[in-house]
Amino acid sequence: MPALQDAPLQTLFLPFSHAGLRWPAGPVLFLRARDGWPLREHAAPGQLVCAQSFRPFADALGRSGWQVVDEDALDADDTRYALVLVLPPRQRDEARALFARALSSLAPGGIVVACQSNNEGARSGESDLQQLAGLGGKLTKNHCRTYWTAPADGRHDEALRKRWAALDAPRGIVDGRFQSRPGVFAWDRIDPASALLVEQLPADLAGRGADLGAGWGYLSAEVLARCPKVTALDLYEAESRALALARRNLAGSNAKLDFRWHDVTAGIDGRYDFVVSNPPFHTPAREDRPDIGQRFIAVAAQALRPGGQLFMVANRHLPYEQILNESFGQVRVAAERDGFKVIVGTRGGRA
Repeated sequence: MPALQDAPLQTLFLPFSHAGLRWPAGPVLFLRARDGWPLREHAAPGQLVCAQSFRPFADALGRSGWQVVDEDALDADDTRYALVLVLPPRQRDEARALFARALSSLAPGGIVVACQSNNEGARSGESDLQQLAGLGGKLTKNHCRTYWTAPADGRHDEALRKRWAALDAPRGIVDGRFQSRPGVFAWDRIDPASALLVEQLPADLAGRGADLGAGWGYLSAEVLARCPKVTALDLYEAESRALALARRNLAGSNAKLDFRWHDVTAGIDGRYDFVVSNPPFHTPAREDRPDIGQRFIAVAAQALRPGGQLFMVANRHLPYEQILNESFGQVRVAAERDGFKVIVGTRGGRA
């Protein structure tokens, strides 16, 4: 799933070759890290600590030998870094909270270097970092903008840092029924595609099921609320920040639940009576990838028992018909609305 050409990652390192920034000898923290050749050109083995909550990117970093940690590990660690690299997300509250984390992780005299593509909020990100800590410089290339702080000397806006640090904290949504946080998919609302899928779920779903790309748990919560004969449900989600929310949102369920931080495109274990899914069709880097949804469909078919059913929703224009027809004995469109379609696939063989 990682992109073959990652312009923000490449542009992030330009200040060290084009603007006179010096790569430090001490430890370096990389927030929302992604793997690629620029890392190997600059960081020494054992020097770089990578924070990444998206499983495909975390796996790629791990395969290259980099140390990968999660948010909880960062919170528990008091290490201070001479350099913090950041690939900020598009969602502004999440990005501001990430800048606050970067600043709190700096050693005296350290710097923060960040990069975003121009169509993913680069100007806003630069403005936010300048407001928080002042800028030491900026460069533009590859349709991206990289910008950095002056050496940290305690003159940043500490009150603003504390406010921004709380911007992506979990909070109640949908009249308090669910917990969510900025940055996860459809974080502040019920996604209309998922709502359409829920309307088409039969009340007699039973046995063991799976939710592929479970997000913060909306589809799973509705399955459990509407289908009392469901005895077990496995939630597969690549974004650990979303999966932690799903644990909260499904607490107290009588069904047996398993929360799996997992890249569905790598395949899944288990045999299921049914699968529900609102599959993604782009990566966190906003690269369009309809092949991800196609792979979700193939994986679901392989995991279903004979006669088992896939209930999925997708944008109407996405090219899923061929893989659906190849993977399932029966395929039907159950509903269409607002540019979305609900598809039910039944695996061939005896139930």
